[in-house]
Amino acid sequence: MKQMWRALVQMLVVVGLCACSPLHTFNALMPKDPGVQRIANVAYGTGPRQTMDLYRPAQRSATSLPVIVFLYGGSWNSGDRQGYEFVGRALAAKGFLVAIPDYRLVPQVHYPAFLQDNAAAVRWIAQHAGDYGGQPGRVVLVGHSAGAYNAAMVAMDPRWLGADRALVRGFVGLAGPYDFAPFVDKTVEETFAGVADQASTQPIAYAGAGSPPALLATGDRDTVVRPRNSDALARALRANGVRVERLTYPRVGHAGLITAFAAPLRSHAEILDATAAFARTCLAP
Repeated sequence: MKQMWRALVQMLVVVGLCACSPLHTFNALMPKDPGVQRIANVAYGTGPRQTMDLYRPAQRSATSLPVIVFLYGGSWNSGDRQGYEFVGRALAAKGFLVAIPDYRLVPQVHYPAFLQDNAAAVRWIAQHAGDYGGQPGRVVLVGHSAGAYNAAMVAMDPRWLGADRALVRGFVGLAGPYDFAPFVDKTVEETFAGVADQASTQPIAYAGAGSPPALLATGDRDTVVRPRNSDALARALRANGVRVERLTYPRVGHAGLITAFAAPLRSHAEILDATAAFARTCLAP
């Protein structure tokens, strides 16, 4: 059985978590965390991809649930919320209200449209969390790969949330690209087509004193997004007095860091527990 799970992870590494179909297969095969309710197709905007799924404990709590928004990756040109059900259920089973929004993708849009969608999703769930048993007015952003880039930008760059940036109480970046200018990759060039000032697109440029606490995690075998991105962002945040937790998991690659949220693979990297613990410290009353 363990060999089958490892084979699935290897498949995801090969496709780089860029194609929906393999990830849907992985998600379908994963055992589901029990006691979790899914609320599908909740609109946060008017567009066809401005929709989110919510996950929460099926047993209603006497107190409001802390809120996590998870932003998935996929090189900004692929992915959908259904493929990450295993993440939503895993975090909800830890006692969170979890929102997983879709957002517009390249080539239908380019930078910064996907960040505008992410910011709209954060505003919406922060305002409406109480309707679903969550704590309104504050969230922790969690993102993987390109989703970690999105989460970092929404959390740290005031252009996207403005004064509402105070809604973001913490940021968890999983294998994220934060310092990758100048652009040399064709996918990146297409994503940020037409941007004259490449430095203005980099999360590290916004690592200021007003940034929320951050948990930055990588696997030491990640060859898709180099761990130096997380090292650089951690140094920049600490230099500005921001609390940072930096985790590195041995023998874990790019895809392995996110698939470790799934029940059969949690022993590969204890990132689920680390994310839940960090989010609780950020969202404590």
